[in-house]
Amino acid sequence: MNRFALPVVAPLSDGFSRRISYLRVSLTDRCNYRCTYCMPGEGMVFRPRQELLTFEEIERLVRIFAGLGVRRVRLTGGEPTVRADVVELVARIAAIEGIDAVVMTSNGHRMPELAAPLARAGLRGVNISIDSLDPERFRALTRRGDLDRVIAGIDAARAAGLSVKLNVVALKGQNDAEVPALCAFAWDRGVVPRFIEHMPMSDGQLYAVDQQLTAAEIRRSVEAHFGLPLVPDDPGRTAHGPARYWRLSEFSEESSEESSAESSAEHAGAELAASPARRLGIISAMSEHFCDTCNRLRLSAVGDLHACLAYDDATSLRDIIRAGGADEDVRDAIRAAVGIKRAGHEFQSTGAGAPSKHMIAIGG
Repeated sequence: MNRFALPVVAPLSDGFSRRISYLRVSLTDRCNYRCTYCMPGEGMVFRPRQELLTFEEIERLVRIFAGLGVRRVRLTGGEPTVRADVVELVARIAAIEGIDAVVMTSNGHRMPELAAPLARAGLRGVNISIDSLDPERFRALTRRGDLDRVIAGIDAARAAGLSVKLNVVALKGQNDAEVPALCAFAWDRGVVPRFIEHMPMSDGQLYAVDQQLTAAEIRRSVEAHFGLPLVPDDPGRTAHGPARYWRLSEFSEESSEESSAESSAEHAGAELAASPARRLGIISAMSEHFCDTCNRLRLSAVGDLHACLAYDDATSLRDIIRAGGADEDVRDAIRAAVGIKRAGHEFQSTGAGAPSKHMIAIGG
C-alpha cells in the first residue's frame, strides 16, 4: 500500500454547509517590502526561525488537508519567495495526491529569476501585488519597492506560462485615480486586475476610514473612464477565492439611446484593442461581504490554523505535530476548528473589532 495514499475520510464542511477546499499557507512573516497597509513602519517583531513550520511539517499538513478534501493551496507570506528553497517546497506540495493546484501570492520582486523554476516545479499561477504605476507612489506605498522590477516579474511569470492576476489594494486619496490605468495595464498584458478593499488589521492602526474605496466606487470609476457598463462575470468564484469578477460589456447601439455613449465606446475600444479579457476582480471584505461562500482556511507560518481572517483565535497544528501527535490527532483538531467557523466576519469601518494580527503575518 502506498503510505502517501489519501485516507478515506469525510470532506471538511463547516456548520453552515460550506465545503472547505482551499488552504492558504503562509511560509514566513518576513518580507523584502514594507507596505503601509500590511505592516507597521516600526515595532514589527518577526517570529524566530525555529518557530516556523519546516518543509516536512508543511508537506505533512498539506497531505492531511488533501485527505480532508482540500484541492487548492495558495502559498503566501509575508513574501513567500524570501523563504529559502521555495522552489523545492512547491515541488513537494504539487506532488501531493489530491492537490489540483498550487498557486502563490507575491510582491513580484523575485519573479524575474524565480518564475520559470517555480513553473517547472508545479506552480500553476501567481497573484502579484502592484498598487501604483507611478514609481514614486509605488515606492511610498511599499516603503522600498522597485516598480520596474515588479513589472519585469509580471512579464517573467507570463513568459513562464503561469496564470497571472494583479492585486491592487485600493486606497482613496492615494491610488484611486489609477484604477482605470491599472486595468488597462493588466489588460494590455492579457491578465486580470483585482482590487482589494482596505481592511482594518493590526487593531485598526493601519486603517483610516477616509482611505476606504468601496467596491461600488471602484466599479463606477472603471465604467466612467471606459464608457462601458460592467456586468457580472463570476464563474468559479466560490472554488477559487473571494473575488467577485466583472467584465466590460460590449457596446451595442441597441443597448443605448445616447450618442455620447457611442463616442465613449469608441474611446474605450481604442484603449482596449489589445485587451481581450477586460475582466476585473474585486475583493470587497468591507462593503459587500462574501462570507456565505467562504471555502477557505489559513495556516500561518508558525502553524496556527485560522478559520477566518477577521478573528485572532487559532488552533496550533504545529504544537500537535511537535508533541508527537498522529495524523488523526491533527485531523481532529482541524475538524474542531472548522466546526466553530463563524457565519461571517465583523470588520467595521471604524477599525473597532479588528484583529490584532498584522496582515503580513497571515498573508491576507
